[in-house]
Amino acid sequence: MKQSKTNAMRILDKEKIAYQMLTYHADDGKIDGISVAQKIGRAAGVVFKTLISQGASKAYYVFVIPVEAELDLKKAAKTVGEKKIEMIPVADILKVSGYIRGGCSPVGMKKLFPTIIDEAVQAQETIIVSGGSIGVQIELATADLLHVTKARLADVQKENEKPA
Repeated sequence: MKQSKTNAMRILDKEKIAYQMLTYHADDGKIDGISVAQKIGRAAGVVFKTLISQGASKAYYVFVIPVEAELDLKKAAKTVGEKKIEMIPVADILKVSGYIRGGCSPVGMKKLFPTIIDEAVQAQETIIVSGGSIGVQIELATADLLHVTKARLADVQKENEKPA
């Protein structure tokens, strides 16, 4: 499957950050994180999804969590110093990030929003996130993703969702 470079890949290339592109077929409509992990032959625990939220202050925040986890909105709000945060409507994802649902990468959004990566990532050397379009994932060193997104680590997933 021939794939052109996405904005996320162009940024990683410019920063001289090594990554591996992993492609999958999305014609069956299954673009949820767990399905994507299965399609690329990786454990769901190493594949992360990118979520965009908005705080009471109207500021946007990006959270990167394991695909099998759920964002704990209370923990997330506390982490970014907001009284409350909510997920943005799906219809706003393109306008805010420049990416579409199912192809939203933490790398290369329209603006560099405050980004939090769940601390579960500390257990692994590499992380797999969306490559910036449906059908494309990228695997890169966790440290490189932290660097390029200027992210910080925090515990932001719901407790009962954490894998044992």
